[in-house]
Amino acid sequence: MRKLPIPEKNIFLDRQSGKDFERPQYKKLFKKLKPDDLLYVKSIDRLGRNYNEILEQWRILTKEKSIDIVVLDMPLLDTRIGKDLMGTFLSDIVLQVLSFVAENERANIRQRQAEGIAAAKAKGIRFGRPPRPLPDNYHNAYRRWKDGTITGTAAAKECGMPLSTFLYRAETYEKKQMS
Repeated sequence: MRKLPIPEKNIFLDRQSGKDFERPQYKKLFKKLKPDDLLYVKSIDRLGRNYNEILEQWRILTKEKSIDIVVLDMPLLDTRIGKDLMGTFLSDIVLQVLSFVAENERANIRQRQAEGIAAAKAKGIRFGRPPRPLPDNYHNAYRRWKDGTITGTAAAKECGMPLSTFLYRAETYEKKQMS
């Protein structure tokens, strides 16, 4: 993009997934576009990853906002050329195929991610931050809570943790005691 004659202030870069068009930089770009502007997109999957939404946004941008779009890695997707019926037909077909490919790739990424997480969990790899060690008075507070001497809220407060954490840790504590 920076090799093109585009002022730096007119380059918009989202750092989040293209799963939808609810991206801050895209929204900013969309508001800034006016008729006869030219929008450069590196590739169609950088525009979005949802087949129907890509087609809808393309229609809004080209028809309602009356701008031209150039997809840099796919020269057939340049709305400045081929504005006749045949050119429009060809670019529509290419757009539909590439939109399908982008959405399909997103589905594949999600499936591979889920498989990777499942494989890691099967190997015993834990995700997230490691739990803090139990406070020294936890066992005493837990016993009194289990005996009904104090409430869960009081036991949690005594241990310096939220009630939800106390109850979660109680569940894992009980499992550990049984094994």
